Amino acid sequence: MEASNSHSFLSLVHLFVLFLLLCFVVTIEANSKKKVSAFYVFGDSTVDPGNNNFIDTAFRSDFPPYGRDFVNQAATGRFTNGKLGTDFLASYLGLKELVPPYLDPNLSDKELVTGVSFASAGSGFDPLTPMLGNVIPVAKQLEYFKEYKKRLEGTLGKKRTEYHISNALFFISAGTNDYVINYFSLPIRRKTYTTPLTYGHFLLQHVKEFIQNLWKEGARKIALVGVPPMGCLPIMITLNSHNVFLERGCVDKYSAVARDHNMMLQHELFLMQLNFSNTNPAGAKISYLDIYGPLDDMIQAHQNLGFDEVDRGCCGSGYIEATFMCNGVSYVCSDPSKFVFWDSIHPTEKAYYDLFMAARPTIDALING
Repeated sequence: MEASNSHSFLSLVHLFVLFLLLCFVVTIEANSKKKVSAFYVFGDSTVDPGNNNFIDTAFRSDFPPYGRDFVNQAATGRFTNGKLGTDFLASYLGLKELVPPYLDPNLSDKELVTGVSFASAGSGFDPLTPMLGNVIPVAKQLEYFKEYKKRLEGTLGKKRTEYHISNALFFISAGTNDYVINYFSLPIRRKTYTTPLTYGHFLLQHVKEFIQNLWKEGARKIALVGVPPMGCLPIMITLNSHNVFLERGCVDKYSAVARDHNMMLQHELFLMQLNFSNTNPAGAKISYLDIYGPLDDMIQAHQNLGFDEVDRGCCGSGYIEATFMCNGVSYVCSDPSKFVFWDSIHPTEKAYYDLFMAARPTIDALING
């Protein structure tokens, strides 16, 4: 009897300790979330929740089967079957479940205060890239942010707006279109920048300029995503294989460009961080978010991570379809969660969630640092 009572007592102690640990973890997460006042997103289709719905461009996805696994199967303009990685991140930060597009005329003040996306599918750092699809340049996205700040000042006042912005998280995802749609596909830039390396340096100048301008506007926590293994995008495999049905492996010469770009990007961000720290002790904190490694793992070790298909998208043949070519009459796979890619360019919701999970430690360090 005494042994039984002793065992019960120890069990209660263990449960109590576990309860305290759980409370501790929850408190830490809650405190970290409170450190972020809002979430602002800039870039391309990987983070555009539907801004392109409100401009005159063919780079749109506001029609089925896009959004097939979204709430009410709504095709919001997100280039995937459900949520984007930025949606998962906004939810994790405790701000909102979905990041809305800034150009949505029906946005409430509450939605505006906690953050929006200015991103536009088809955009890039190279000023020529958005011209190819008549989409919103990154520089224009910054102008929209300045416009947004004025609207916020009307709600919060100037001082509160400055404090609000300084405690917000800024998220940038662009660069892939500059290479895939622009440099690799058209001769214009290759005439001036004869190697991907020299073109990469050109892009990084625009990256630096954009971050410096964000800093001038009050940004203090900035996360910038690298480029993915571009040679593994289904469309790149299709366009660069002798037999698109039999040769579906990654084309490493394009992924090698991505690796070089990401190395240069990390170096430039490190130098910028040093400069901000030296000139202003309370300067911006800049973090590089690796998309290459996690996406490459999904492809190379796909079976261990729950994916069956890695070299084609879920929509249509998966070889070439994207935007209007992935449409209401296209064949759609039965289980997108088994696919890394939704169309021939963009990840599925499951892949975006895994990318978000891979980025979480870096985000935590950024917002708590």
